Amino acid sequence: VQLQASGGGLVQAGGSLRLSCAASTRTFKYFAMSWFRQAPGPEREFVATINWSGGRTAYADSVKGRFTISRDNAKNTTYLQMNSLKSGDTAVYYCAAKETFGLGSASSDYDYWGHGTQVTSPA
Repeated sequence: VQLQASGGGLVQAGGSLRLSCAASTRTFKYFAMSWFRQAPGPEREFVATINWSGGRTAYADSVKGRFTISRDNAKNTTYLQMNSLKSGDTAVYYCAAKETFGLGSASSDYDYWGHGTQVTSPA
């Protein structure tokens, strides 16, 4: 499975961006999808996750109420709508996939990763 993330960029604080993650698999509907982010440093932080049907989602407290994860199984694509961006959201954002009907917020659980897309929101 190959994942291609896109949609990052430079946006002023308070602005919005929508990230996309396209998956190259015919069995996309069997995968839970998540977004993680990594600012300079060793830790990759969980952002949001969505189950195979889109009926269940979960978010990190730091983005709850501002970010929305969604998916379109017909297009093999997952999205992350980011509103009210803050300087603390600046990071490289990665999408990840695992073949499960559940959810997961631990990066170690994920089998497939995209290359990442940079999001910068200056203070």
